[in-house]
Amino acid sequence: MKEILSKKYLTLIICFLLITANLIIFVQIKNHTFCNLDDPVYVTQNLHIQSGLTLKNINWAFTTTYAYFWHPLTWLSLMMDYGFYGLNPAGYHIMNLVFHMASTILLFLIFRRMTNTIWQSALVAMLFAIHPLHVESVVWVAERKDVLSTFFWMLTMGAYVIYSERPGLGRYVLIMVFFTLGLMAKPMLVTLPFVLLLLDYWPLKRLRLYKTMPEPEEAKAKCIDNKLKKQKKHDKLRNKVKQEQQDVSTRKVDKRVTIGYLIKEKVPLFILAFLFAGVAIYAQQVGSAESTNQGYPLQLRIANALISYMLYIFKMLWPVNLTVFYPFPGAIPLWQSFGSALIIIIATLFIVRASMLKPYLAVGWFWYIGTLVPVIGIMQVGNHAMADRYTYIPLIGMFVLIIWGISDLAKMWRFSSSLLSGFSVMVVTALIIISWKQAALWQNDIILYEHALKVTSGNYLAHNNLGAALYELGKNEEALFHHEEALRINPASFQAHFNMANILAFQGKRTEAIYHYEEAIKLNRNYLKAHRNLGTALALDGRFKEAIEHYKKAIDIDGSDPTTFYNLGMAFAANEQADEAINQFKEALNIKPDFPEVYNDMGKVFAMHGRIDEAIGCFRKALWLKPDFSAARRNLDTAMKSRLISSI
Repeated sequence: MKEILSKKYLTLIICFLLITANLIIFVQIKNHTFCNLDDPVYVTQNLHIQSGLTLKNINWAFTTTYAYFWHPLTWLSLMMDYGFYGLNPAGYHIMNLVFHMASTILLFLIFRRMTNTIWQSALVAMLFAIHPLHVESVVWVAERKDVLSTFFWMLTMGAYVIYSERPGLGRYVLIMVFFTLGLMAKPMLVTLPFVLLLLDYWPLKRLRLYKTMPEPEEAKAKCIDNKLKKQKKHDKLRNKVKQEQQDVSTRKVDKRVTIGYLIKEKVPLFILAFLFAGVAIYAQQVGSAESTNQGYPLQLRIANALISYMLYIFKMLWPVNLTVFYPFPGAIPLWQSFGSALIIIIATLFIVRASMLKPYLAVGWFWYIGTLVPVIGIMQVGNHAMADRYTYIPLIGMFVLIIWGISDLAKMWRFSSSLLSGFSVMVVTALIIISWKQAALWQNDIILYEHALKVTSGNYLAHNNLGAALYELGKNEEALFHHEEALRINPASFQAHFNMANILAFQGKRTEAIYHYEEAIKLNRNYLKAHRNLGTALALDGRFKEAIEHYKKAIDIDGSDPTTFYNLGMAFAANEQADEAINQFKEALNIKPDFPEVYNDMGKVFAMHGRIDEAIGCFRKALWLKPDFSAARRNLDTAMKSRLISSI
C-alpha cells in the first residue's frame, strides 16, 4: 500500500515539475505580440474569426479550405478565443500553452502506464515539453493547429492503451472519436494508426512478427544470463533471470495477436487517415495561395527530404541557429543527399537487427521516420526547406529511443544512479535556458526576423516580413530596402511586390504602386489583397472601370469582406452607376450591419439622385451607429434643408 501511495505522490510531483518547466520557458509569451506570418490569416485579419461562433461561421469552418488546410476544429477554437480575448494576443498564446502542457502530462501518464516506468517516461515528457525545436509550435498563434491536434493525438493514444488492456466496442469508438477530432485540427495525425502498430510491438507487446520469435524479455534474459555466466557473480540476479525465463516459457500466447489481426483491427483508423489525407491534398491544391510543389523537381525535393531527416536529428542534439524560416536551397550537393540516405539505411538496418533485444529502438526510430513523412517535403508547399514545428510529434520517437537506450547502457556499464541523475538535470537545465531564449525571439516581428537574417542566408521571407513590420512602425525607407532585398533574392515573391506596392501607394507614388500590385497578381492570380488594393489604387487614379473589375475579382475569391463590397459600391458611384452602387452597399451591410461609413455614402448616392427621404434615413442610421460622425451630421443637415426647400 505504501509503495502504491509513494508512486502516486511521485507521479504528482513529476506532473508538477513538467508544468513548472513549461511555465519557466513560456510564461513570457503573455507579453508577445501576434506574428505577421500567418497570424493575420488565422486571427488579426480574419473576419470570420472576429465575428465569433455564429452558425454562419461554423458552416464556414467546416466548408472552407482557407489557409490551404481543412481544419474546422482549429477555426472553431480560434473563434472561441476571440470571444474571450478579442484581439489581445496574450489569450491566444496562453491557450496554446495550455494545450502544450496538457499534451505533456498526457504523454508522461500514457508512457508510464504502457511501460510501468516512471523516470524514463518522465524524461521523455520533459524533453517534449522543453526542447527548443518545440518552441515554435507553442509561441506561434497560427500553430494552434499543432498543439490542438497533438492534444487529441495524446487522447487517442491514451484511449488505445486502455482499449488494448481490455478490447471492447465502446473503447474503440472512443479511439475513433479522438482520432477524428485530431484530424479535424490538423491532418498531421494521418500517421497515428502506424504509430499504434509500433506500440503494439513495444511497449504494449501485443504484436508478434513471427510465430517462433522469442519475446523481447526472453531474448534479453538469455543475453543477461550469458553475461552472468562469464562473470560468475551476482547469483541473485542469475536466479531472477532464470525465473523470468521460466515465466516466458510458460506464458500462453494469444493467437489473435498477430500482425494481420492488428492491422485489421485498425482498418477503420486507416480509412479515416486515407480520407483526411485526400482532403488535405485537395485543400493544399485548391486553397493555397502558393502552388503545390513550388516548381521544385522531384529529385531536389527527395534530396532535401533526406538531408532534413539528418538535420532534424542534429538540431535535436545541438539546438542552435533555430529560426522561423529555412529557405529552400537552389541546389543540393550529391554527396550530402547520398550520405544522408546511406546513414538512414545503415541506421535502419542496425536498429532492425537490434530490435529483438531492444524493441524500443525500432519503435522510436520508425516513429520518427514515419511521422515526418507528411511534412518532409516530398509534397512541397511553400519555399521552406524544413521547419522546427514539423518535429513536434516526430521527436517523441527519438526521445524514446535515446532515454531507454541510455537507461540500458547505464545498467550495462553500471553507472551510478546519482551520476545519471546529475547528467539528466544538466541536460534539462541547458534545454530550458535555450528554449527560454528561443521563445524570447518571438516577442515581436522585428526581433524574430532580424534573428532569422543573422542565422540564415538568402532568406527572402525574413526580409519581406521584416519590411512589413517596419512599415507598420512608419519606417518606410527601411521597409523598402528589405522588400527590395526580398525581390533581389526571389523575384517571384508576390508578397514582396504587394508590400512594396503598399508603401509606394502610401507615399503617393501611385503609378509605381499599381505596377507592383499588377506584378503580384501576375505571380498569384488569386491574391485577394492585391486585387482589392489595386482596385483602390486604380480608383484613386480615376480608372474606375478597371477598379470595378479588380474589386469583383476580390469578391469572387472571398465574398466575406464587407469593405470590398463598400469599395466596389464607391467605384460604381464614381462611375455614375447609382443602382449598382446601392446594391453593393446593401451587400456590405448584409455582412456588417454596423458599418456607418456605408450608410453615409449610400445616403450621398440617394441624395444625388433626388431620393432625399432614403438619404435622410441612411444619414440618421450612420449617426445612430457613430454619434460623433461629423460628415454624416453635415450630410443630414444638408438633406434636411434640401427637403425643406423642396416642400416650400
